Amino acid sequence: MRTVTVFSTWPESLRLGQERWGGWGMPSNAVMAARQSFAPVRAGAWPARSAKVRSRAPLRLGLAGGGTDVSPYCELFGGLVLNATIGRYCHATVERGAEDRVRFVAPDLDRHADLESADEVDLSLHAAVYRHLNERFALGNPALTITTCSDVPPGSCLGSSSTLVVALIEAFREYFSLPLNEYDIASLAYDIERIDCKLAGGRQDQYAAAFGGFNVMEFDSGRVVVNPLRLKPAIMKELEASLVLYYTGASRSSAAIIASQSDHVWAGDEERLAATHALKQEAMHMKDALLRGELCTVAEILNAGWEAKKRLADGISNEAIEEVLAAARRGGALAGKVSGAGGGGYVMFLVEPVQRPGLLRHLESIGGGRVEPVHFVEEGAAAWTVR
Repeated sequence: MRTVTVFSTWPESLRLGQERWGGWGMPSNAVMAARQSFAPVRAGAWPARSAKVRSRAPLRLGLAGGGTDVSPYCELFGGLVLNATIGRYCHATVERGAEDRVRFVAPDLDRHADLESADEVDLSLHAAVYRHLNERFALGNPALTITTCSDVPPGSCLGSSSTLVVALIEAFREYFSLPLNEYDIASLAYDIERIDCKLAGGRQDQYAAAFGGFNVMEFDSGRVVVNPLRLKPAIMKELEASLVLYYTGASRSSAAIIASQSDHVWAGDEERLAATHALKQEAMHMKDALLRGELCTVAEILNAGWEAKKRLADGISNEAIEEVLAAARRGGALAGKVSGAGGGGYVMFLVEPVQRPGLLRHLESIGGGRVEPVHFVEEGAAAWTVR
């Protein structure tokens, strides 16, 4: 596990913790981060590598507060998100190129490209990571073959695009021994995806993939606070036993939904703002309920959060999603919501474990989707060298 650098002063950190966390302060293992710049390294300073490096970064379930991490809401009002990483990953491999050129390969999507053609075959994120890190760290335009794949389809609502970028950066970190910690990786991933590629979206996915585990994340102008949530093993096991993950079979792009959500905030839409404020409050309530192991309360918060989420923008729910939710309720589900921005992808349900078989039967009767297990993981992005 890499050491996490804390970018703040402790007196200020403690003051913010006392104000935001009800007087008891942030947990001692909270990670507080602010933007930093990286000093470029002389071109050609990196040692030549013949080894192969692999990496992986975990996908996440958004449990509460999703949408409050999107600009401009988080800068104006402060965002609060609770999420957890699961045993599904985005993978990356970096190795010396067979020819004197850069090559990107995505076998799960049956796509390949070089640096010039990456945008044409929708491998623009791969090229953006290469260009950004090559320029920032003066890597000298190395000839590399970069291969990626994901355990879930694109548009899954599990943060796969951001997680892929994190996995790529983590592989570069290992291959070139870059001086990056978890915060640095998440911040770079945000810059590449949101600024370089101009893709609308929030901030939670990059930090979830980089840090791993259950986290309560605070977002405001220029600062991120990642608070690890240490659940008792029995509570985590009961939550796993109670969760059902259902893939609807429909992928979606979150960018249009999130862009619409941002527009409503800029316009000062009071109804949409009230719904976003409610989501932020529910993230805090979810934290308390999980720490106490009150899963009935967790179910109530999930339901309330889904109702608030649907008011943020058009397209978050649709007829197909509502049909899945209705079937799940008939099968005994206590709560259900889409994991990410909405419109498709994965839906999660909370159910009494003894009622799980009935829920599965009802979901299977819909057709077109599939039920998948859920397993929480604590480790964030990781890389290793293959000799």
